[in-house]
Amino acid sequence: MVASVFELFKIGIGPSSSHTMGPMLAASKFVKRLDDNDVIEDVTRIKVRLFGSLALTGKGHASDRAIFLGLSGENAKNVDLDHAETLISDIRISKRLKLAGKHRISFDEATDLIFDKHRRLDFHSNAMRFTAFADDKEIAKCAYFSIGGGAVLDESEIAQSNQAEGGLWDVPYKFCSGKDLLEIAARDNISIADIMRANERTLRSDQEISAQIAEIDSAMNGCIDRGIASEGILPGGLNVKRRAPTIYAHLQSRQERALSDPLTILDWVNLWALAVNEENAAGGRVVTAPTNGAAGIVPSVLRFYERFTQGANAQCTETFILTAAAIGSLFKENASISGAEVGCQGEVGVACSMAAAGLTAVWGGTSSQVENAAEIGMEHNLGLTCDPVAGLVQVPCIERNAVGAVKAIEAARLAIMGDGSHRVSLDEVIETMRKTGLDMSERYKETSQGGLAVNLVEC
Repeated sequence: MVASVFELFKIGIGPSSSHTMGPMLAASKFVKRLDDNDVIEDVTRIKVRLFGSLALTGKGHASDRAIFLGLSGENAKNVDLDHAETLISDIRISKRLKLAGKHRISFDEATDLIFDKHRRLDFHSNAMRFTAFADDKEIAKCAYFSIGGGAVLDESEIAQSNQAEGGLWDVPYKFCSGKDLLEIAARDNISIADIMRANERTLRSDQEISAQIAEIDSAMNGCIDRGIASEGILPGGLNVKRRAPTIYAHLQSRQERALSDPLTILDWVNLWALAVNEENAAGGRVVTAPTNGAAGIVPSVLRFYERFTQGANAQCTETFILTAAAIGSLFKENASISGAEVGCQGEVGVACSMAAAGLTAVWGGTSSQVENAAEIGMEHNLGLTCDPVAGLVQVPCIERNAVGAVKAIEAARLAIMGDGSHRVSLDEVIETMRKTGLDMSERYKETSQGGLAVNLVEC
């Protein structure tokens, strides 16, 4: 099934699309189900049980806080972050919450929100089950799966997607592979961005597409700017200091020296990526690109293009985002963008591939060169593990975005210098990524049970 641009790029909050935005959405969907079935006023208690990766790293990823907000009727795109802090505090102190903001029930975190670290449900590691009670009687129950990028499926939706043939979205250009994209582009003499725009037109007008991409671009730039301006220590107990403000001040103070240093531009790229992921780690507003853990790569590469390329404009930004989304769609449908499923190759690796493709497109690359750039971006992230220290999206996640952004630029440059022909195809590297994820030990898939998460010596 072809994914929409706006499924891959969503405005939300940190620190995790799968562990924060996903649980918030699942909680709000469960409450809506209760409301739609006219039983919300009968509810006296709700019990939530988290499984797999959600249970193992949910505390560090603010899954508990997200569930409080979702049950209270908040959503990730529009939640007032200052109000959210007050709401969470009130729930914890009073041991009560208002379902959908209108029906008050008892909710004791100690007994009603369970992190089941010893069980994993079959479909996906990011699983949660909500159960509603009227006194001692169970009146509703549903399991939800946070599949990456803030997307959530319930049990019935999984069954429907397994039965559907050819996808659920009727689009003019159905593509399932990089090969399909290249064939469509050659046959109709259009770009990969044109293919995505034509598909999006089945859901919204050109004006709406442009407006929503502009909103995404604005949110990305706003996140960079907030990250640069915000000082202090990131929450969670690792005492990680925000570095973006210091790096920015350093770059501002040595502008003359920058003229003799050809790598200064990369310092700016590093700054922008770090700024986004420090803001994400602090629970700020970010854009999934395609996930929160990898949210800094596309914005920093896009700003690199916009700031350092003569003639960059809004149309170029749209081309970048549309092209990146086409590549992200292939990974989402043929492999995964979930660190809990395939490791960080599915997050930073996919974001690197998307950014490389988008940059190649706005640099004037052919569709074959775009596909080549996307392949290079992933090929050199294969096997990348997800091993967050203390279950926090900080170490190694923040720096990993800076490295991924620079790697995306390098991939685009290599592709542009070639003629589009190459030995390994994007489809082959996507399949390799999928199989590598299957072979990868669960310890390295967002469980904080392996890698740096257990080998970091704290002094």
